Amino acid sequence: MPRISLLDPTKTGRQAQELQTKLRRLVVGQEEAIQEIVRTYQTFVAGLCPARRPVGNFLFLGPTGSGKTRIVEATAEALLNNPRAVIKIDCAEFQHSHEIAKLIGSPPGYLGHRETHALLSQEVLNRHHTEKRKISLVLFDEIEKASDSLWNLLLGILDKAVLTLGDNRPVDFSASMIFLTSNLGAAEMAALCETRLGFQPPVSDDSQTHQKRSAQMSRAGVAAARKRFTPEFINRLDKIVTFKPLGYAELREIVNIELEMVQDRILVSSKDKAFSLNVGESAREFLLAEGTDARYGARHLKRAIEHLLVQPIANLIASGQIHRGDFVRVSHRDGASSLSFSREGVVEWQAAESIAA
Repeated sequence: MPRISLLDPTKTGRQAQELQTKLRRLVVGQEEAIQEIVRTYQTFVAGLCPARRPVGNFLFLGPTGSGKTRIVEATAEALLNNPRAVIKIDCAEFQHSHEIAKLIGSPPGYLGHRETHALLSQEVLNRHHTEKRKISLVLFDEIEKASDSLWNLLLGILDKAVLTLGDNRPVDFSASMIFLTSNLGAAEMAALCETRLGFQPPVSDDSQTHQKRSAQMSRAGVAAARKRFTPEFINRLDKIVTFKPLGYAELREIVNIELEMVQDRILVSSKDKAFSLNVGESAREFLLAEGTDARYGARHLKRAIEHLLVQPIANLIASGQIHRGDFVRVSHRDGASSLSFSREGVVEWQAAESIAA
């Protein structure tokens, strides 16, 4: 009798597991989108993607500031070590048919043909490939604003993974993940979402209530997409993911992530003046309160951190109040409209430098 071994089809490979871990560290509150990207990438790594099709076609729906663009950048950072390794097409710039020439180039014989460089050429797609990973990430942002000409191009890309440029050169998208984003359904989702933002955390829903609300928001997003997009377009998508509005807990976690990124910026951009930044709990709550806006999600929070934390730090560096090796503590006093900054550990650092000298 042959030996029978049970297999576990739910287990992911090492590369997919690494991608999942990095995405969970960089993206907050959108587990469904993370899982879909990881599953698609696992299929790509295993070599089982359908022939003559992109690696994956995703439509991300949801309100602004919920992380639709962020998760694409995070995928680029996780796979290609560069969050900017995304070919981004802002569809608001292609609302008229004649503007399509910027994407595919002008045909031979047209004025300016030689000066026109297609934004979606094979060279552009392959620009960010590495020795380990030959994959491209293409983002069509605010897809509902695209012209009919761009829609026709997209149908061919999503279906056959091919695009023909103005000079008849083919572009192969079979090693590309295609991401489309849209704010469709955001108003309907906001009406369903009862999350309260502000100083205090919202009262937690039980699991059943949370799942029911998530399902309602997903249905609202998909229904809005089906009203706007044609059936032939919907049928070319592998997955429609609805991004939920971010609540207190998610925004609180984003504050921590953004502050870690600020520290990284300090270490990278000011090596000769690198210092340690410690943001206290009172300061974090103040940033969260000032950056909370149900309409703009995490985007408003990032602006608040830039205005209330990063710009004052830049002033302190430029005015010579912070020195290399300092320990800078950030806090907030009740009722104050700004953060407080104090420097600690200067004597110890200067003593260490004297000993080293």
